[in-house]
Amino acid sequence: MQIRHESSRKETAQMNTEELRENFLIETLFTPNQIEWVYSHYDRVLTGGAMPLERTITLETHDALKAAYFLDRRELGIINVGGKGRIMADGVMFELDKLGCLYLGKGTQNVIFSSQNVENPARFFLLSSPAHHTYPNRAFTKEEASPVNLGAVETANQRTIYKYIHEGGIQSCQLVMGLTVLQTGSVWNTMPAHTHDRRMEAYCYFDVPENHGVLHLMGEPTQTRHLWVANHQAILSPPWSIHSGCGTSSYSFIWGMAGENKDFTDMDLLPIPALR
Repeated sequence: MQIRHESSRKETAQMNTEELRENFLIETLFTPNQIEWVYSHYDRVLTGGAMPLERTITLETHDALKAAYFLDRRELGIINVGGKGRIMADGVMFELDKLGCLYLGKGTQNVIFSSQNVENPARFFLLSSPAHHTYPNRAFTKEEASPVNLGAVETANQRTIYKYIHEGGIQSCQLVMGLTVLQTGSVWNTMPAHTHDRRMEAYCYFDVPENHGVLHLMGEPTQTRHLWVANHQAILSPPWSIHSGCGTSSYSFIWGMAGENKDFTDMDLLPIPALR
């Protein structure tokens, strides 16, 4: 488990490329037969990935959590971006196809990840935040996530948004999760940009074609910075930072948030001419 502390606005504005990547980019999410974790001090969110191959992976606690088991005081959102997978949670089996989501509430003690096909393994993106209440474990397919089509060809951002964990879907303490699929020929996400000082956000980019990438924009609106992101990599976005991107091809990305509220529309919109 990596532990990353906060970086202030002033620090971030002075960082070079290597420093930005060290603080905000998660380069390795999926390692065979183990769970990768990054513990961020932004809202105490844990971002990770699990890729079981020929054997199962058990969700274990870490000393940094000071907890009897991982979900002792936490909740967990899981979205599969790989082949068909299974998750056993306290004796109940959940099957997740690609783009399927599972929420596990506080108090779930035994969690085991597995793949149905080693040649096309599941890739479970994981996002966990502290929890003060127990909500039921629940799975959603992408069809149940009320897909919404947005954007236009003219602005190169024609996309479909799937909302899983939010006020109108799977209930949670503070997690909000969903994903966006860009249509062929569209490359921009979350533009015009926004911030939401009430909560942090994480992006996980996937289905980025080989030899392509996404130019992720971050930083204060008047002090923007950029990071080149590859397939199956993630970004940690501070509450004060914009989070947007433009790819060299169409792609998809998971967005997950945690903080003061679960209102999906709670954002401070920024007109494009105000960005610097």
